[in-house]
Amino acid sequence: MHWNTVRPIAALALCCLAISPGCASAAELLKARLAQNLGPISGLAIVAKSKGIFEKNGLDVTVANFTSGKQCLDTVIGGGADIATTAEAPVTAAAMAGQPIAFVAGMEYSDLKTVVTAKAAIKTRADLRDKRIGFTAGTGSEVYTATLLKSAGLTAKDVTLVNLRPQEMLPALAAGSIDAIDTWEPHIANAKKALGEAVAELDTSGTYSETFNIVVMRPYLDANPALIEKFIAALIDAEVWMKAHPDDAITVVADAVGMKRDELAPIWTDYVYRVRLDDRLVEILKTHSAWRLESGNHPPGAVMPDFSKVVVSEPLKKMAPERVTLSWK
Repeated sequence: MHWNTVRPIAALALCCLAISPGCASAAELLKARLAQNLGPISGLAIVAKSKGIFEKNGLDVTVANFTSGKQCLDTVIGGGADIATTAEAPVTAAAMAGQPIAFVAGMEYSDLKTVVTAKAAIKTRADLRDKRIGFTAGTGSEVYTATLLKSAGLTAKDVTLVNLRPQEMLPALAAGSIDAIDTWEPHIANAKKALGEAVAELDTSGTYSETFNIVVMRPYLDANPALIEKFIAALIDAEVWMKAHPDDAITVVADAVGMKRDELAPIWTDYVYRVRLDDRLVEILKTHSAWRLESGNHPPGAVMPDFSKVVVSEPLKKMAPERVTLSWK
């Protein structure tokens, strides 16, 4: 699905950041601290920073990089940053814990995948029975794993689940301490490249798509509405630039996340970059919350969150109303 260009970045290119008429000087830029998962899933934010798009939208964004969206949102909740890039799992955990978060935009989604060792002889989902599966607790990896097992007629009792950070999965596979990993790109591609014929990707297409999103604390949003609008505008401009310059975008993102360009290029289309608020996002949040309630992975007394109070559409509506297609709007 392609969106119309709302705020063409070409027009912004006419503006020099600190000296041209009509542009904010360095002293006038609004300052924000971004907690960012340093991976291709954060591609829009990476491009906005690397190409000076934040500055062109009147922002001075300081970036702190983390290895998971959970760390990013925890940092924002703790006051160490203002804006988080994060998946749906940390969002549902925070919402169920009563944290005053504001989900202001989705910016990417991609399927989670499974890689298995050849010696484990896993050819179908049902073959996961009695196998050791690496996953990352508290993230979309955990929900994906539960959904995958359910689709095969299995439960967590039928396998051995091993909680690992994504960067720990490849060494565990190589050492033979686990038989499979359930995670997101680029960790899947990295495992396949490093281990070659010793591993294979299991066909799990359509099982679970993880989203990546922009979340802030509600008091911060209330105090800084213009800043959040500018941040969202910058992401839209970054999306437009990426679609107009796909080859350059791959290079920019690969350089930022420490990947070789020829490693990112083959999986580039797995990342669907689009700034939006839509019913699909809400359904994924509800699916994840339902899993938490069913599995008991939630704070005492938690109930299904009212996502019409968690998802805040006003900033995106002001910047690009056609990108908000929520049923409750």
